[in-house]
Amino acid sequence: MDASILSTLLAVALTAATAAAAAQRPVTELVRTTTIALARNADWVAITDDAVWVGTKGPNAVQRIDPRANVRTATILLPGNPCAGLAVGFGSLWVPLRAHPNRLARVDLRTRSVTLLPGLGPAAKEGGITTSADSVWLVTDARGVLARIDPSTGRIRQRVPVPTGSFNPLYSGGRIWITRARGADVTVVDAATGTVKARVPTGPHPRFLSAGAGAVWTLNQGDGSLSRIDAQSLKLTNTIALETPGPGGDITFANGIIWTTMQKVPLSGVDTTTNTLVCQWVGSGGDSLAIGHGAIWLTDYDAGTVSRIELNDAAARCRSS
Repeated sequence: MDASILSTLLAVALTAATAAAAAQRPVTELVRTTTIALARNADWVAITDDAVWVGTKGPNAVQRIDPRANVRTATILLPGNPCAGLAVGFGSLWVPLRAHPNRLARVDLRTRSVTLLPGLGPAAKEGGITTSADSVWLVTDARGVLARIDPSTGRIRQRVPVPTGSFNPLYSGGRIWITRARGADVTVVDAATGTVKARVPTGPHPRFLSAGAGAVWTLNQGDGSLSRIDAQSLKLTNTIALETPGPGGDITFANGIIWTTMQKVPLSGVDTTTNTLVCQWVGSGGDSLAIGHGAIWLTDYDAGTVSRIELNDAAARCRSS
């Protein structure tokens, strides 16, 4: 490699590391309204109008939390590990399961009954699932199959070919966005027709994604960066160093901030106006999060807990750095 190129790359890496270090503070600074012990491991989080749902292992279950009282009100056992996402829609919680074989469970939010959909399951343990106006979307084959599922019958309505190694779909703005964790791009699919519209480059190994501030954002496991894709032009506009590479993690948007979590870096915040990392809490905990009922719900995977952190307080602390 040319010495000048190497020098530039090293300078960029040093700048990124310096920016991340400047934003860091201890996780003990975060004020937790409550922390609820759930199971041996606590993973995915989903929000409904009247509850917070968390997927757990040991036992394999989804746990219902009442956000008004901040207490667990139900444990719904599942025949597999809910390690590939949660989605809400059509009166149900949709739960991909890692089992033998992998399965897809539908939990009725009213009756709390569990139905297993035949012949369906996630392609990967760090997969994902999403709902649009008329369908449930799940990558069912690592070789590149995005399944469009009829929520009333549980049958596949359409199979959309996507690049090998694509796993995580997100519905936003009339489109399905699918990250390719074994590559460095996102596939954009028209949610009405199932037609592939574009492939957009990202940082390396994008896995989890969220939408907000006119963009779709990917958390890239390869180098711990965050990529911003303009939702209208379908162009990559920014990649922001977080210095949080590795497996696991999660991402969401609220209060003008993209929030991410990784184990040992439980919470980071990127200002979507300036595209800068403005806060990063380090220490034990982290792995999944969701925002609803005025709070950030943050899991500690290894401890098997979920904590409630008031959103306005976290945002104020984030921007006070």
